[in-house]
Amino acid sequence: MDETGFIELVLGNPINRELLSRLPLLGLSDAWLVAGALFQTAWNRLTDRPVDYGIKDYDIFYFDLDTSYEAEDIAIARTNAAFADLKCAVELRNQARAHLWYGEKFGKPYPPLGRATDGVDRFLMQHEQVGIRRRNASYDVYAPHGFADIEHLIVRPNLTENFRSDLYREKAARWKSLWPEITILNPPSA
Repeated sequence: MDETGFIELVLGNPINRELLSRLPLLGLSDAWLVAGALFQTAWNRLTDRPVDYGIKDYDIFYFDLDTSYEAEDIAIARTNAAFADLKCAVELRNQARAHLWYGEKFGKPYPPLGRATDGVDRFLMQHEQVGIRRRNASYDVYAPHGFADIEHLIVRPNLTENFRSDLYREKAARWKSLWPEITILNPPSA
């Protein structure tokens, strides 16, 4: 699968199409639709399931130097209002402030990031490391590991300093229950 094929699969989900169409209207800096909404849509299309099967939420990352809780909360409220008619859970997170809460929530330090896609780089699995945003009449795609693992339904660890094998196994098990076709690769420490 190449980038064009990936975009075609992702846009097969009407929720993704609407989110990507409206996202620029929110005026969020460096905003991307990321992770599960993308690769799970692709998995669903590749395995002939409904396009929204197994997708529990639609993650949007953005990057705003105002790292106050209040600024992010306002952005979340605006985003929820803009997408309310889609009747799906949208999770908006400012990646400029991830280092402020990550350590307390996950027990590992997290360095300050410089852009939204830096947060994508830190996902637990390589196939998860995808983002897309609308740019005029086309799309920007961020996929540092390409699309082969998505196409071949492979779950591979992304061994960054914040990697946690317990969370990796938990997520992988959830996905395996929904998509039994996937192949889960164990992290070296397992």
